[in-house]
Amino acid sequence: MQIFQASTLYGAATLAAALDAGRFGPADRARRVLLLTNNAAVPEVAPPMSDMTGFQEIAARFDQVEDWNEAIAPHHPGGWQPRPDDVPLWERVLRTRWRLGTGPVTLVVESIQVSPARSLAAVFAGAPVHVYADGLMSYGPTRDEPPHSIAVRVQRLLHLDLVPGLRPLLLSEFGVEAELVPDDAFRAVLSELSRAASGDAEVARAAEAAPTALLLGQYLAALDILTAEEEEDLHVRMLRAAAEAGHRSVAFKPHPTAPVRYGEALRREADRAGVRLTELGGTLLAEVFYDHLALELVVGCFSTALLTAAVYHGIPTARVGTGTVLRRLAPYENSNRVPLVIVDRVVPGLEAGAAPRPPEDPATLQPLLEAVGYGMQPARYPWLRPRAVRVLSQAAEDAGAVQEAPCAAYFDTERLTELELPGGRKRRAPLRQVLPRGLREAASRS
Repeated sequence: MQIFQASTLYGAATLAAALDAGRFGPADRARRVLLLTNNAAVPEVAPPMSDMTGFQEIAARFDQVEDWNEAIAPHHPGGWQPRPDDVPLWERVLRTRWRLGTGPVTLVVESIQVSPARSLAAVFAGAPVHVYADGLMSYGPTRDEPPHSIAVRVQRLLHLDLVPGLRPLLLSEFGVEAELVPDDAFRAVLSELSRAASGDAEVARAAEAAPTALLLGQYLAALDILTAEEEEDLHVRMLRAAAEAGHRSVAFKPHPTAPVRYGEALRREADRAGVRLTELGGTLLAEVFYDHLALELVVGCFSTALLTAAVYHGIPTARVGTGTVLRRLAPYENSNRVPLVIVDRVVPGLEAGAAPRPPEDPATLQPLLEAVGYGMQPARYPWLRPRAVRVLSQAAEDAGAVQEAPCAAYFDTERLTELELPGGRKRRAPLRQVLPRGLREAASRS
């Protein structure tokens, strides 16, 4: 029995590609359960994945579909974990509810360090665990260490090659090997989703407007990274930059899990700039529109869909506001930091007027990400310290002074000081270390 947990259609598509590529063995060797989880702040008002266009095509690869939120109601999947004494009871309940029988179970989950994946692994205490990552966070360090009893059961990390050649840090401290989901398998699944949306009214409406640029919204206000007003201003900056780059018809795609907000400021900016604005709603993935629209540019802040556009569809991309969010992000170990650094490095800034270009050679990015990863989780990745020292020292040498290092935006001065890394403030030596012996004795008597 194999249980595949998914919270997004993009994640489910990643699982479908892994299945199609044989990463979980032949289909007739095990019964497969797709377990849906809705991690929105208020799941009851968020559109369920099962209503999204293309879901039925993805679900056809599984023998049954179950709902985690219903199984643990009224608990929220993001915060609930079973009490240790209740684990055997929960396993019996779920085995009965999902008709799992008494045989062995294999878990395939997202984000094993937090719930709901961590709760699922706790309930099925003896099950081997496979982790898959559908976004850029897999390239960063593990943010919350899973219990040892779970970590030792992780078999591998499956991930998309969003930055070709870049190696993930996630779970590497446990010796977990990373394994790629083949590009051709994922492209085939994306094409399948696109075909499923061919008759969709939202797609037809967007195609009629013939936008040449697509703006990707995120949910930064919901994560308390930006205020709602700042996030709306970020979208306005995207539209303004696209207009200044010559795009006269622009589409805006909000994040699927972002709260609904009025886009009055965005519409006003479109009127001012003389741009036709098409606001896309519904439950379609942004990737669906890549196939149906003649796009010349995709604009975002640090969305995974930016890299999907570049790597899997060959569409030029540009970023807006990435530096702003980097400066605002706290604490330093916030797991959004690595996606921000990646996009800042491999995607040109539209407001700066840079021409769109493909992602850079990961050989120059890997050392930087390992240095950032060490700064985020130094106790978990102590072997990365020499790499961090080299990266920061080289940056200082190239710039002529550490304070002017070109990668300074990726590091926090306080964190560098705390870790005694190049770029941090030099700490004053204690008085007893810098004064001659006689003066030290006089100072101690005063």
